[in-house]
Amino acid sequence: MSQTVTGQDASSRSGVRVRVQKLGTALSNMVMPNIGAFIAWGLITALFIEAGWLTGIFSALRDPGGWVAQIGGWGDFEGAGIVGPMITYLLPILIGYTGGRMVYGTRGAVVGAIATMGVVTGADVPMFLGAMIMGPLGGWLMKKIDAIWDGKVKPGFEMLIDNFSSGILGLILAVFGFFGIGPIVSSITRGAGNVVDFLVNNDLLPLTSILIEPAKVLFLNNAINHGVLTPLGTTQALETGKSILFLLEANPGPGLGLLLAFMVFGKGAARASAPGAAIIQFFGGIHEIYFPYVLMKPKLIAATILGGMTGVFINVLFGSGLRAPAAPGSIIAVYAQTPGDSFIGVTLSVFGAAAVSFAVAGLLLKTDKGGDEDDLAAATASMESMKGKKSSVASALVGTKAGPIHSIVFACDAGMGSSAMGASVLRRKIQKAGYGDVKVSNSAISNLTDTYDLVVSHRDLTERAKQRTASAIHVSVDDFMSSPRYDEIVEQLEQTNGGGTGGDATEPEEQQDTAGSDGDVLALDSIVLSGSATDAAAAIDEAGRLLVQAGAVEPAYVEAMHEREKSISTYMGNGLAIPHGTNEAKDTIRRTGLSFVRYPEPIDWNGKPAEFVVGIAGAGKDHMALLTKIAQVFLKADDVARLREATTSEEVKAILIAGDTSSVT
Repeated sequence: MSQTVTGQDASSRSGVRVRVQKLGTALSNMVMPNIGAFIAWGLITALFIEAGWLTGIFSALRDPGGWVAQIGGWGDFEGAGIVGPMITYLLPILIGYTGGRMVYGTRGAVVGAIATMGVVTGADVPMFLGAMIMGPLGGWLMKKIDAIWDGKVKPGFEMLIDNFSSGILGLILAVFGFFGIGPIVSSITRGAGNVVDFLVNNDLLPLTSILIEPAKVLFLNNAINHGVLTPLGTTQALETGKSILFLLEANPGPGLGLLLAFMVFGKGAARASAPGAAIIQFFGGIHEIYFPYVLMKPKLIAATILGGMTGVFINVLFGSGLRAPAAPGSIIAVYAQTPGDSFIGVTLSVFGAAAVSFAVAGLLLKTDKGGDEDDLAAATASMESMKGKKSSVASALVGTKAGPIHSIVFACDAGMGSSAMGASVLRRKIQKAGYGDVKVSNSAISNLTDTYDLVVSHRDLTERAKQRTASAIHVSVDDFMSSPRYDEIVEQLEQTNGGGTGGDATEPEEQQDTAGSDGDVLALDSIVLSGSATDAAAAIDEAGRLLVQAGAVEPAYVEAMHEREKSISTYMGNGLAIPHGTNEAKDTIRRTGLSFVRYPEPIDWNGKPAEFVVGIAGAGKDHMALLTKIAQVFLKADDVARLREATTSEEVKAILIAGDTSSVT
């Protein structure tokens, strides 16, 4: 019982993390495309304000009636110029426009920009938070309104309806933003600013590193940085000319110190890769390059926390900060946004943070008895799983095999479901790349032999797979249908095998010989178009009950399906889960069978939405052909939409059985 509770708690925590990540990603997607505008504003501010670089270097330019004052909006031109309007109007409207476009293209962008103008003029502080609300809201409402009369407008009136609907909605949202959202967000911003002032005045700001540094490693930094620190920092910079908040997350010092420690005290692959990682992190500003080193040895988070606290303390002590966000967090970007009176403080904060992080990490590594060499690849895979996509810098950490790769096996616990579909997806990618001579198969971990060049497995099963295939390259995945690691494998083939052969990959024998059995494997009575389950456990019961009713399995097999789910999730990605029994439960299978259940509303499958559940019972290999087809169906958005809209069991079966195994995704 305690194991189940622990698993549920872990799943809940993971689900919260994923939701925060999604929020952070959404905020980041609104801000990051416009970082160039932030940098432009920061440089204009640095050059043209009264205490800027030009007036500091050239005394003749300090004329309050001169062109520098005119651009900067000071002296005789107080309240005019470029600096103020850019931060007040341009930057928030760009964010609102981008947010609306994310939701509903150009029409959403236009309405989002109009709505943002309302909160901008209805507030007395820069409305970045308001723009992040009104932009997506405008896009979403425009999308819903267009859906009301989609296909109902008479020819010749489309432009009239489109233009007036967006204009009227924009008007309503602008007024709503002016009187409603603007004042509310202003109050929230001032309240958050008061919290920051409290932390600064009471010398507590360094404690924020306790939250920020672990959040970075878990890819939650976007929610904190772009959702909170950038808006507050920009408001503060408008008032004082700089803000310490821009350096809370962007300081490259803690990561640099950690990587330097691995250069001196690390072992194996971690030590060898640390110099290149340090260059990418410090000069390139890609902080995620050091995340796998922390994930590999979680206690090292103490080093980055203490380093971050040191950097913040020094900035507080010297009263230093940046004029605008440093994006990416490169030392070059940091110095580009550093005002003249903060160079000493910022420099000491970066290198002081690096020194403390180096000292703490070095001590922890020197006293550590564990190894590094076998863990870095798994830690990198874990990082990419949390990130949800392939890391652009992962190849700098995970080396590549010197010799060519001829055989790849996808391994899972039972070898009848997850591995079969994963192998199918990977086989297609490899085939598309032209490596038809590379054999891709699937197997239960218990049946593995040390004869494969590369082994793919769920990250929770990788250690078991390594015990049986010690000489192979091991790749850990989390999402079986669309893992970013598949693209990395193809890239590795390009490096180890050279250019693609152009040959066609052949289907495994067991799949070729059983194409005619699809109708027997998936019976019409085993297809349910509207499932009644509301959670994963009930969905497993529902899919298993169909297998029992079809005579494919004994009732005990359903319990084995639950046991399998406790060890490793059978969620495949793209809304599909394929629950099946453990390897030990194969004696409860009477014949091969599949069941299919569609749910009108996605159910929570360990923190991920599952719309379709395919129950699997494989007595032999005769279900593999159909699983291959199902995998190809769920890689295509159009086919998934057809399944979602199907009205009969016959239609569902036809879509699944007709899965195009010749096309490549």
